[in-house]
Amino acid sequence: MAKGTKDFVVIGLGRFGGGLAATLVGMGNEVLGIDADPRIVQDLSGVLTHVVEADSTSEEALRQLGVMEFSTAVVAIGTDLEASILTTGVLVDLGVEKIVAKAVTEPHGRILERIGAHRVVFPERDMGIRVGHSLAGSILDYFELDPGFALVETSAPRELVGKTLADAEVRKRYGVTVVCIKPSGGSFTYATPVTVVQEGDLLVVAGEKQRAESFGELAS
Repeated sequence: MAKGTKDFVVIGLGRFGGGLAATLVGMGNEVLGIDADPRIVQDLSGVLTHVVEADSTSEEALRQLGVMEFSTAVVAIGTDLEASILTTGVLVDLGVEKIVAKAVTEPHGRILERIGAHRVVFPERDMGIRVGHSLAGSILDYFELDPGFALVETSAPRELVGKTLADAEVRKRYGVTVVCIKPSGGSFTYATPVTVVQEGDLLVVAGEKQRAESFGELAS
């Protein structure tokens, strides 16, 4: 394996799993894709490093594929909850170092955590939250890093225009940190205390969820 390359096994190659696996390969990683549908396996045969048709609920099948040798396994099965849960359990039994599992509901997610998934993700819910924020207010993008903590992309509020971030006292007044800034027509750069906010700038701020959301709505 090349230096800096990571290895992943992605189980369930639907829209989420297939897109995730292809992205990981595009970033230079080794990816073994597994799906029970031969048509999906065929479609991705020229995209992923390795892709096989297999029953992921079978411990013997996954053992023969050597999934326990991979540093990270992603269970991207969404519609078949039983298969999702059983597959996660098999990966736990095989001692996979890191298991990330997709959940479609909160109860599904709790079960995955209880049986040993190290991280549970909710792609549909999280995308719904992001789109909702972008449609309902001035927030352009929204990403919840952790329960109660978020990153928000928003236009620069009028009261900050013409001031440096130090003079605007963003952290003191609003309880958020400006992480980076994008001038109109430019690219994102790291924000510093001497960065001057101009009209039309985009800001990415981090902070407690409620404070980050409130800051994002200042540009309304």
